[in-house]
Amino acid sequence: MPDPVRTIFACSCEGTMPLDARALRHGGGELRQSDNLCRSRIAAFRAALAEGRPITVGCTQEAPLFREIADEAAFAAPLAFANIRESAGWSDEGRAAGAKMAALLAAAAEPMPPTNLVSLTSQGVVLIYGRDDDAVAVGHRLSEALDVTVLITGTADITPPALADFPVLNGTIATATGHLGAFVLTVNGFAHPAPSSRARLAWGAPRDGAVSRADILLDLTAGTPLFPAADLRPGYLRADPARPETVERAIREATGLVGVFDKPRYVDFNAGLCAHQRNRRVGCTRCLDLCPTGAIAPAGDHVAIDPAICAGCGACAAACPTGAITYALPPAEALLRRLRTMMMVHHDAGGAAPVLLVHDEDHGQALIDAAARFGRGLPAHVLPLRVNAAGQSGLDLVAAAFAYGAGGLVFLQRAKPTHDIAGLHRTIELAAAILVPLGYTTPSVLETDDPDALWAIPRGEGTATPSRFVPMGEGRDLTVAALRELHRVAPLKTTTLPLPERAPFGAVTIDAAGCTLCHACVGACPTGALRDDPERPALRFAESACVQCGLCRATCPEKIITLAPKLDFAAWSAGVVTLKEEEPFCCITCAKPFGTKSSVERVIAKLAGSHWMFAGPDARRLDVIRMCENCRVNAVMNEGFDPHAAPPRPPPRTAG
Repeated sequence: MPDPVRTIFACSCEGTMPLDARALRHGGGELRQSDNLCRSRIAAFRAALAEGRPITVGCTQEAPLFREIADEAAFAAPLAFANIRESAGWSDEGRAAGAKMAALLAAAAEPMPPTNLVSLTSQGVVLIYGRDDDAVAVGHRLSEALDVTVLITGTADITPPALADFPVLNGTIATATGHLGAFVLTVNGFAHPAPSSRARLAWGAPRDGAVSRADILLDLTAGTPLFPAADLRPGYLRADPARPETVERAIREATGLVGVFDKPRYVDFNAGLCAHQRNRRVGCTRCLDLCPTGAIAPAGDHVAIDPAICAGCGACAAACPTGAITYALPPAEALLRRLRTMMMVHHDAGGAAPVLLVHDEDHGQALIDAAARFGRGLPAHVLPLRVNAAGQSGLDLVAAAFAYGAGGLVFLQRAKPTHDIAGLHRTIELAAAILVPLGYTTPSVLETDDPDALWAIPRGEGTATPSRFVPMGEGRDLTVAALRELHRVAPLKTTTLPLPERAPFGAVTIDAAGCTLCHACVGACPTGALRDDPERPALRFAESACVQCGLCRATCPEKIITLAPKLDFAAWSAGVVTLKEEEPFCCITCAKPFGTKSSVERVIAKLAGSHWMFAGPDARRLDVIRMCENCRVNAVMNEGFDPHAAPPRPPPRTAG
C-alpha cells in the first residue's frame, strides 16, 4: 500500500510572517494554512489527529503543546515539527522564503533512526582537589549530599577541622583518567594528616604512586586542567575560588551527579576497517591526531574509542578514510537523505542555489533565533541544516551538498570554539582542492557570536543540473558515491585533481624493476586496494579503494613504493589495474608453479659458484633451487645431499 498523504500545517503565527501557498505545496503533503494554530485554531489540529495520517507542524515553539494533545488522542502516526518562523518567515526577506519553508517542512518529515545510549553510574563519591582552606570549606558544604574526600596540593597552611567527618589529604595528582563514575587518579607526595595537628595540619611521610578512585572530580586549583577539552569531560568540574560564582555553580552541578546518566553513543566503530597499524608499523593516525578529549587510543592494529569520554565533536568520523569510524547521531546516510529532500524540494519550489548553513543546536540555533527576533533574520538564500556538531561534517556531506545544487556551504561555529576545530578546517582544505577545479566555491567557517553576521552570508552559484542521487551505505562507499555525482554534474569536467598530503585518495607507484612480488604490501593493505592474482604472479591495484595510509610503503622490504595523493575519476572508472606481472617459474620436476622466474634466477645467480653447498663440478645441486618445496625435499633425501657438510672452518687466530 502507498504511504498515506502527510498533513502539513503552516501557520503565519498571528500574521507575523507571509506564507507562499504555491511554494509550500511542494512540502510533501496536503497543505493546511492557519494564523493561530496553537490557540484559536487548535480544533483543526485535533481534527487532523483523528484522521490518523502523519502530520508535520511548521512550528517548534509550541511543540510541547501539540505533543501533549497528540498523546491525549493516542495519536500513533509520525508527528514532526519544522522551524519555518525563525529560520525563514521572520526575516526582512520573508516574502521570498517560500521555497525555504517548503524545504524545511519536507526535511522535517525524513525519519531519523533512534539514538543508542551509553550509561554512566555515579555513587556520589567526590574528590575535591584544591590548594587551601577553600577546598575544605567546599567539602563541608558537599558532605551532606556526597561522599567527600579533599586532596590538598602544595604547602598552604590548612586549619585542622574540629570534626574529621571526611578525609583531608595532601598530594599532587600526577595522572588522571576516566569519566563520571570511573575516575582513576595517581597521586604523588600522598600523605595523611597527623591527628595531633594543632594550629595547622601536619602531614605524615609522603609516598608516590598512590591510587585514588572517584565518581566526581571537583578541581579548585585554578591551574592547568587535568584533561584535554576539560569542559567536555563528564564528571570533571572546575571552579576558581577567586570567582565565587563559579564555585557555587560547581557545587550545584556536583550535587546533581548522583545516579545513572545516559549520554548518546556518538560514533560507531568497525575495527576490521581500521588502517591504524599492521605488523607493528603505524599507518593512519588521523583520528588520534584530532580527538580533542583523548577518547581515542591505540589498541594494536586498530584504535579503541571510549564512548563515555567521547564528546561527539565528530572530527574522527569526518577524517576516517576507511569508514571504520562513522557518526551515529544521526548516521551519515540518514543525514544525507534529509539534505537531499531539503535541496530537491527547495529546487522544485522555485529556489535556486541556496547557501547551506550547517549549524548545531546550542549555539547555531540560538544565534538564528536571536537574528530573527532582534535583527534582520536569515536571508532567503540561506538554508539552515541543523546537525549535532558541525565538525561531524565530512567530505560526503560537502560533496553531496554541492552535487544537490548548493551555491555555497558555511559552517557556523562559536567565536571561541569549545574545542579545537582543526578537523573541520582539514575537511574544508581537502574539499577546496576538489571543488575549485570542478567549478564550485570553497566552503567556509563562520566563527561568530553576533546574530547580525548571518545576514552578511554571500550568495553563490550552484550547478545548472543538480543531482538527485539517493545516498546509500556508509563510510567510504557513501563518500565515493557522493564524489562521483559531484563530478558528474560539475560545471567543469576536470578528471584528475592533485590533493594535499595525507588526503584519503590517491595512487601508489612502484619501481617495477625492484619489486619481487613478495606481496608484503598486499598483506598490509587494510582496504584491499593492493591485491594479488590467484592465477599468476602479479600485483594489482584499485585506486578507488586506496586511502593513502602508507602501510604498504612502510611494509615493503625493497622500499620501492611511493604514495601519490590525487583524485582521478578516470582511474576510479578503470577499476583494478596491474602494476607488475611476471611469468611464473615452474618446478623442473613436477611443473608446479611456485615462484616468479626473475626471483628464482636471481637466487641461482647469487649462489652459483659462491656458496659451498652449490660449488664444485656437480651442477645438479643447483637444480634443487628450481624445484618446488615437495620435490626439493625428495631430491635432498634421495641423492644424499648433506646440508651440514660444510668445509672446516679455519682455526681461530689469537694475539700473543
